[in-house]
Parts: sequence; structure tokens; C-alpha cells
Amino acid sequence: MTSTSSPRRPRWRNLLLLALLLTPLLWPLQQLAERYYRNELTEQNRQTLDLYVANLLGTLNRYEVLPRILGDLPELRSALQNTEVPAVQDQANRLLKQLQRRTGADVIYLMDTRGMTLAASNWDAEDSFVGRNFAFRPYFRQAMEGRLGRFFGLGTTSGKRGYYFGAAVRDGEQILGVLVVKVDLDSTETLWGSTPERLLVTDNFGVVILTSEPAWRFRASRALTLDEREQIAFDQPYPTLEPTDLTLDIDAWLIQSRELKETGWTVRILAPIALIERPVRTVVAIGAATLATVLLLIGLLMQRRRHFLERLALDAQARRELELRVQERTRDLEALNSRLKVEVLEREQAQQELVRAQDELLQAGKLSALGTMSASISHELNQPLAAIRSYADNAGVLLEHDRVDEARNNLKLISELTARMASIIAHLRAFARRDQHAPERVALQPALDDALALVAKRRQAMGVELVRDLPEAALWVQAGETRLRQILANLLANALDALAERPPERRIWLRAEQRADGVLLSLRDNGPGFSAEALQRAREPFFTTKTSAQGLGLGLAICDTLVRALGGELRLGNSDEGGALIELQLRSAEPGHAFPSEDYLQ
Repeated sequence: MTSTSSPRRPRWRNLLLLALLLTPLLWPLQQLAERYYRNELTEQNRQTLDLYVANLLGTLNRYEVLPRILGDLPELRSALQNTEVPAVQDQANRLLKQLQRRTGADVIYLMDTRGMTLAASNWDAEDSFVGRNFAFRPYFRQAMEGRLGRFFGLGTTSGKRGYYFGAAVRDGEQILGVLVVKVDLDSTETLWGSTPERLLVTDNFGVVILTSEPAWRFRASRALTLDEREQIAFDQPYPTLEPTDLTLDIDAWLIQSRELKETGWTVRILAPIALIERPVRTVVAIGAATLATVLLLIGLLMQRRRHFLERLALDAQARRELELRVQERTRDLEALNSRLKVEVLEREQAQQELVRAQDELLQAGKLSALGTMSASISHELNQPLAAIRSYADNAGVLLEHDRVDEARNNLKLISELTARMASIIAHLRAFARRDQHAPERVALQPALDDALALVAKRRQAMGVELVRDLPEAALWVQAGETRLRQILANLLANALDALAERPPERRIWLRAEQRADGVLLSLRDNGPGFSAEALQRAREPFFTTKTSAQGLGLGLAICDTLVRALGGELRLGNSDEGGALIELQLRSAEPGHAFPSEDYLQ
């Protein structure tokens, strides 16, 4: 009888070997995690970059058209034609200062054909531009060539960064001078805030002009050629003629850029790689912990297996068969797990592509709507804003006199005006897709009362008498409630503008009547009336007869467009008794029939 001893087997050597075999699995896990978080950070930075680009372009586009529009003002042409008349120059200075306050520009100034500044909005400041020559600036040369001048630079007088728009002031084909609008970009830079990401804007020379990192400002992101250095020395756009190089460790940043064709600038967002490395290390740590747990479980299984081997030494064959079956199942599970990982990865990639495509379509729609609505919003919100300002000033005076109830009424009116502004904005958004909205049933008299209330303070200040000839019964018309109030307010405002040029006595007549073909509203004033040119071009956008920058010439153009969209007609003419006569023809609506609301599909 021979005794058989239990075979000696290594205890932890196999476990260590298994750990060495499984450890390389952490590398593909790291790669997958790095790819995932890199894509997430890239998408987030792309959205941030799109937002900053839209904000920057919106700021520049807001002022791009101003030099050409303001260059048509008679006061400015007169200042260029009468350089030796102090009164004319003083009038031009005061007009430019008024325009600067209304537009929000940094500085607006007027130069003759030699580049000498004749008038400026900062004429009364210590760093006034008046009497300074800026003929060396590129925007002056471009404007004198008949183009729209563009230039970024550091002001030689103010020392502030800004973007300059310049346009020639013409008298027919003759160039009298150049009007320049300077836009302050410091406020745009401050909106970027303090984030781990860094934002910077480089010009056509590759020099950093805007950045969230002050130490990078006015540094060259690339090597400058000799011609570029000579051009910088000639134009003087920076505080230094020799910009130092910007040295960055490219491997330490995730960089995305966007070219701005309008300005020749490049906008970049730089995200530290550490933003990716931290979550990747966390994932790898979790993977390593999972692997250690698996190894511990395997070690326990091996320990238990050892005990079984010692106890069941005689049944080795059965144990081997069992081990083979376990290995086969493990391989099947690993194969199944690999297939599941591949499917999950493919689904994640498809989802990322879908989200990216949706974001691109959404951003394109936002940029298109921004260009469509900008001119209308700036004009249509001027009057409610003026009323809010007036009510707010009155409320302050009333509170000083402890007239709390009256002040509360003013605040209530302000709240109603803000709601109306929101309604106007919603209407302008809906007007771009007007084919989705049907007219509603609107009472004419309440809408007219609201429009009169909007201009009441101005009418009373001007001493304008209002003569009303309206029927007591409500006149129902087919129109959008917001659109109708918008049309009536614009017509009343234009009537007041016309009466401002007439001495007292000033009157406005309002008459409404029901006709077979609809409802006719007539508005007549005793002002100077329409000229032949005004009657011919009144419906053209940006045409105006005003002698100051009180409007852009969009009121009647917008009213005509809205009226035609409602199926009505706007007729302009002069009354036989003198003054302008405007007739608004609208479709009638049955009081018992309700049309869907204009904001129903919002």
C-alpha cells in the first residue's frame, strides 16, 4: 500500500502572473476614457467658442453701418464745408456727443480729407481728438478710397483698445471727409470671466489683441516677417512696435479655433489637458480597483481550490475537467463582454455625431435670426424704453414726496411696458415665420388707446391737441394684437415727429369708421406734410427726412410690411386742409367669431 501526498502547488505565484496579464487591460481603458472625455471637452469648448464668436460679431455688426448712415447728416456735411465757422463746428461736436450717447459707441469723430479731426464726441474731454491728425491710420486711407474702413488698434490719445469703422462723407461724388466710429472692446473681454479655459483673439499679424489671460496680450503667436514688422511700425496698432513671442506648450492645451472672415481675426479657445487627465485618472483608478477586486476574488478562489486539491487529491481528473469547463465559460463571457463593449462604443459615437449635427443646425438658426431681427428690435423697443425711463423718473420724484400710491401706479405701468416689450420681441420672432400664424379678432379702440398711452407723455410735453372721432361701438378687425399696437404706435410717433418742426398750435385728428370693405382709420396732423420725395420713398427701409439721429427710417417701412401681411393697406398722402394724411385700411372681423391667437404657435 503506497501513500500518495498532495501535490505542491504555488499559492500566490499564479495570482501574481494573472495580475501581470490583466494589468495591460488598463491601457485600452485609459485610451477609451481619454477619447471620451476629450470629445466631451471638445464639444463643450466648441459651444463656448460659438457663443463668444457670436457675441463678438454681434458687437461689431451693431456699429458697422453707423458711419455710412451718420455720414448723410446735413450737420456733419456742413461742418466739413464750413471749417472756419465756429458755430457750425460747435453744433457738429454736440451732435456727435449726442449720437455717441445714444449708440453706445466709445468715440465718434469727423476728419477732413487731410486726416485732421474737426469735430468729435469727446470735444470737451481732456483727451479730445479735435485738432489731431489720424491720416496715418488704415481706416482713414480705406475710407478715402471709397471703402468701409476697418482697423483694430490702441488709441494714440486715449490709450484704449478699440475697433474703428470709417466711411467717407460725400456730397454727390465728392468726398468731403471721413466719419469714424470707435467701438470699445474692453467690455467684450470682461464678459469672458475667469475659467480654466483660456480665450484669445489674434489679428492678421498673429498678435494677441483680446484674451482672458492678461499676460498674453499683444504677444505674437507666430514669427513676424520683415514686411509685417514694417506695417506694424507704420500703423501703430499696439503699445509696442516689437511684439514679443507667445510661447506655449502645445501638448499642454486642447486648442480649437475659428476664423472670422469679416475681420481677418482668429478666435481660439485653449483648454488645459489637465481637465481631461483628472477624470481619466479617476476612471483608471476605478478600473485598477475593479481589477484588484477581481484578483482578490480569484485569489480566494485559488485558495479554496488549493484546499479542494488537498482534500480531493484522488479526484484530480474530475477537478481538471471542471477547470476546463470553467475556462470555456470564462472565454465565452469574455467574448460576449467584448462584443457588448464594441456595441456600446458604436452607440456612443453615433449619439455624439447626432448631438453635434443638432447643435450645428441650432447655431446656424440662431445666427440667421440675429441678422434678421437686429434692425427691427433696435427700432421697435425705443419707444417703450423711453416710456419706462419717464415712468421710472416720475416714480423717483413721487417717492421723494411720499406719494407712494402714485409711485406704485408708475411701477405697475413699467411692468406693463416690459410685458409689452416681451410681446414685441415674441412678435418679431414670430414675424420671421409669419406663415405659421393666422390673424386674430382685435378691437380697434383699445389698441388705439394703448398706442396713445405710449406717446401720451411726449404729446402732452409738445402741447399737441388730440381730436378724436371714434364710434362708441367697438370696431373689430382682423389683425394681430401686438402687430396692430406696433403699427398704431409707429404712426402716432411719426405724426409727433412731424409736428415737432411746427410752432403751436399743434393738432392730431383721429377718425375711424366702418365701411363695406372693412374698417378705415384716418390720422391727420397740421404739420408740414409729405414732400414729393417722401411720398415716393416713405416705404423704403432706412429712408428718413429727420435732421437728427432720432431714427433709422424703419417705422413706415415696418408698418407697411405688417399691414400688407394682415391683408390691409396703408395709404400715405397730404390733406387738402394741410398736413399729412395717413389712412389705414383693415379687414373687418365678426364679433362672434374668434381667430387663433398670434402667439398660439409660439
